[in-house]
Amino acid sequence: MDDEIASLMENQTWVLVELSESKCTLHNKCVYWLKEENDGTRRHMTRLVVKRFQQREGIDFNEIFSPIVKLSTIRSLLSIVATEDLHLKQLDVKTVFLHVDLEVGIYMSQP
Repeated sequence: MDDEIASLMENQTWVLVELSESKCTLHNKCVYWLKEENDGTRRHMTRLVVKRFQQREGIDFNEIFSPIVKLSTIRSLLSIVATEDLHLKQLDVKTVFLHVDLEVGIYMSQP
């Protein structure tokens, strides 16, 4: 959990502000899970998330978007790598979700 909070602070994910009467605060929680690596080792993971059931469509959010890659794109890429005898490496950016510009402000209680 310390790594998650440090990452959020390092990336300047939020700014502390006084909440006006017209705004509502969304509450949050930490979600924990155990991740098993390819070599069989396990490590404990955590993610700070907003309790989404508090949000109201049109007020707190307009849409939810989670970028995914189409399977046909992955197959095309792997085909090119095999044909050209290239090497392929995977990169996992664990804080990529922090680098998005929001159109509206979200007010969340402090973790």
